[in-house]
Amino acid sequence: MVTVLFTSLCFCGCSKTKRSSPGSVVHIAIQPSAAFIPLYIARIKGTIEESLKPLNTSVVWQDFESGPPMTQSLAADLSDIGVIGDVPTVTALSNGNTMKITGIPASGPDAYAMLARAEDTSFNSAADIRGKKIATVFGSTGHNFTKKLLAANGLTFDDIEFISIAAGDAEDALTSKICDAVVIWEPTVTRLIDSGLAKLVAKGSETDLRGTNAFVVRTEYMAAHPDVIKVILEQYYQAVQMIPTLDSGTLAKLSGALKISRVQVQKIAQKYDFPVTVSKNDIASLQDTVQFLVTIGNLSSPYDVSAKIDNLFTVQP
Repeated sequence: MVTVLFTSLCFCGCSKTKRSSPGSVVHIAIQPSAAFIPLYIARIKGTIEESLKPLNTSVVWQDFESGPPMTQSLAADLSDIGVIGDVPTVTALSNGNTMKITGIPASGPDAYAMLARAEDTSFNSAADIRGKKIATVFGSTGHNFTKKLLAANGLTFDDIEFISIAAGDAEDALTSKICDAVVIWEPTVTRLIDSGLAKLVAKGSETDLRGTNAFVVRTEYMAAHPDVIKVILEQYYQAVQMIPTLDSGTLAKLSGALKISRVQVQKIAQKYDFPVTVSKNDIASLQDTVQFLVTIGNLSSPYDVSAKIDNLFTVQP
């Protein structure tokens, strides 16, 4: 999950930068999450490829379904940079220094939500959560959100029945009444609500959740080709500026990639900030994820996330 420090057309602190070798290739890993809409826009419009021509660098796009396979690909030197959620990012970075965060593609607490069945009149807000069956992916940001939501209401996991599911099973778990509510993220949140199957019970901003994603880059690749990484982050930032006025053709392609309607693309995009630059709050958010994973036993010990940041860019005011 590469952290992005972006400069609007201006490099930060780069008096001496290594240039790309002739005929180099950059492998960009992407996954179908609404958090990464700007990267899809750049891909659709070909802006990264065009901007890398002066560096004689071509692009290979690699499609993944989720973050963990992306981090495995980065660790195996099969990918060079990827956009990844907080949990797989901090998990991967705990295993060594072969990867760094070089930017923040998106953060959005309200991209995470607790949803109950639309017809369930007994479950309308977090105040009704005691004694309910709550399903989410164990060890995910949804799990962390559930923990925070319980704490905000003076409760713990002892006050609910926690059910672990796969992300793709959220709809079935809810409609089959295996659970009373699911905790899931976009674009599934909007799909389930707009279909009439679910209603909003609680959203991420009701807690201190930030929902921070990251640009993760192979350390070796970034050391050899910092100029290439800078171009990718710059074009990501430029794509963010295009979101409010996307043409119908680009919206149609985004709709197909994310399996949501064109209207939903724009609605979901508004739930995110796309800062590119890593802030102190982003680092604190990722550090919170580290501590959460230690608490549930998914990490053996905590580590300092700030030591894993390599900001190549900063967005200029």
